[in-house]
Amino acid sequence: MQTKLIRITTIPLSLKVLLKGQLKFMSNHFEVIGISSSDKELEEVKNDEGIAVIPIEMSRKITPVQDIKSLIKTYKYLKKEQPQIVHSHTPKAGIVGMLAAKLAGVPIRLHTVAGLPLMEAVGVKRKVLDFVEKLTYSSATKVYPNSKGLYDFILQNSYTSADKLKVIGEGSSNGIDTSFFSRQQISEENQTQLKQDLKINENDFVFIFVGRLVGDKGINELVKAFQKLGNRNQESETLISSSKSLVSSKVPKLLLVGPLESELDPLQDETLKEIEINPAILTVGFQKDVRPYFAISNALVFPSYREGFPNVVMQAGAMELPSIVSDINGCNEIIIEGRNGTIIPVKSSDVILIAMQKMIDDKDFYHELKKNARPMIQARYEQSVVWNALLEEYNKLIKEQETRK
Repeated sequence: MQTKLIRITTIPLSLKVLLKGQLKFMSNHFEVIGISSSDKELEEVKNDEGIAVIPIEMSRKITPVQDIKSLIKTYKYLKKEQPQIVHSHTPKAGIVGMLAAKLAGVPIRLHTVAGLPLMEAVGVKRKVLDFVEKLTYSSATKVYPNSKGLYDFILQNSYTSADKLKVIGEGSSNGIDTSFFSRQQISEENQTQLKQDLKINENDFVFIFVGRLVGDKGINELVKAFQKLGNRNQESETLISSSKSLVSSKVPKLLLVGPLESELDPLQDETLKEIEINPAILTVGFQKDVRPYFAISNALVFPSYREGFPNVVMQAGAMELPSIVSDINGCNEIIIEGRNGTIIPVKSSDVILIAMQKMIDDKDFYHELKKNARPMIQARYEQSVVWNALLEEYNKLIKEQETRK
């Protein structure tokens, strides 16, 4: 009889996208069940991953009544199923899943931390979120921050003790399939057609951002920096970079790939206006497949305020793009300064501008980063490496549990 492993996320999109392929891999070793809110994606997870799924509604917001209902339903299900391992992801699924698992007597209770929204919270909201985080970790038997930066943040804020924390492998919740994220997967014909559709010329240097177009992704600063970059390159073709006088022959373009979310964290009015009127800023909205857009770009700019372990930076690297990233969790681990990208302070349009200008002007610097981008992702974050590291951890915990019996 196989060991029963239950994976819990707040919304099924997290099971479908963030853990893509991993659930099927684990089903070769365990009886895997996915729990998440009901939606069409949950049925897709069942079919794509070949696992059983159970719908239990969970809210992403602070909703005490709904949360108690979710807790009771999860507890009842876990009590009935008696799994050996419950592993949760995302904040709400963490508090619901870990509390329910502890109450139901599940012996191995694991929670992965992949970014902390509370980092940007203040006042009463921050205190509430701090309390919830501590309660989640106290209910878990092990907590897995998916980056070394998150590991340090958790300890600094005394959410739990060091003996309960561990980073699996080099970080990341699911790694990356570098055979899928490869330039070879996008034909020259497709690239040429997409460039024509977006009016991108051979002489253009395309900076790409992939993600939600919201304030805490650094979009306000990015657009401001790009506006200045465009003005500067229009004024003069001869620029000073790295104490050398170089001729800039490239025309900068900014490609924004992702949905505009105006509810929770809207962009500033001047940012929205600049995106609308600047012909060098190209917006394509949410794209199911981002690979063609990486393939026609020259560098990723990802000036986010907070992340767990950003897939976008790994994806860009696998697609042979150097990256400009902010000095935050995950980003400053995937990118090593001067080798596969450059790391800049958070929330500064001036330093974004300087980094973008250097990418355009210093050809030796750019090509060195580009050359290293894909091999550095393959060596550290290939999906099979991450999956096997987690499988090894599961087996170790099961063995320890059996020894204690």
